[in-house]
Amino acid sequence: MASEFADRIATFLTSLTIDEPLAPGFEVLDPYRDPEVRKVVDRFVRMAYAGDHPRTAIWGINPGRFGAGVTGLSFTDPFVLTEVLGFDTSITGRREISAEFIWKVVDAYGGPAAFFRDFYLSALSPLGYIREGRNVNFYDDADFLNRIQPQILSWIKLQQGAGLQADRCVVLGTGRLREVMEQRLRPHLDYTTVEYLEHPRFIMQYRRRQMEEYVDKYVQTLLRIRS
Repeated sequence: MASEFADRIATFLTSLTIDEPLAPGFEVLDPYRDPEVRKVVDRFVRMAYAGDHPRTAIWGINPGRFGAGVTGLSFTDPFVLTEVLGFDTSITGRREISAEFIWKVVDAYGGPAAFFRDFYLSALSPLGYIREGRNVNFYDDADFLNRIQPQILSWIKLQQGAGLQADRCVVLGTGRLREVMEQRLRPHLDYTTVEYLEHPRFIMQYRRRQMEEYVDKYVQTLLRIRS
């Protein structure tokens, strides 16, 4: 089934640019210039986001070097592309623990078709950043946050305009990301409901023994926000 939403999202992701200069010392992690990534993103988006019913956004922070920074797809590493989705691709790389957790949630929710019919999985900043060879979050540096905030708001609104619910979302982060969302971003958006969940990396690094409990918490939260 053709989807105007899928068309718009595919165009959005593969034409991302940053309008303002970055703070000194920061580099952009932009996988979308790679033709193979663009092909994979286009295929995934048109598969996952068939149909134009409104979806609820799930926002992460920004891509890292082993997940979306390689594949162009949030919380989706090369293992998921080949072993879960069955994509024939030359994209390779190591497992990414956030992707491992999120795809357990996708499975628990009912699988990719059910999950992506209801949700749009992305990041507040769909481009990632590197400083001194290491991943950084867009809020790690005050000057950088000030520079990138207008761009992030523009990106959110562009994706909402593609067909996302504008009154609700889920944010994956209960600490600093929650503060940034509430203090810097939400005042400029129309969200009346924002659900916050522990970030997958935190769960996998510090609460791995309780992983199944967190998977269930995710699923129950997602069902609630869609009700």
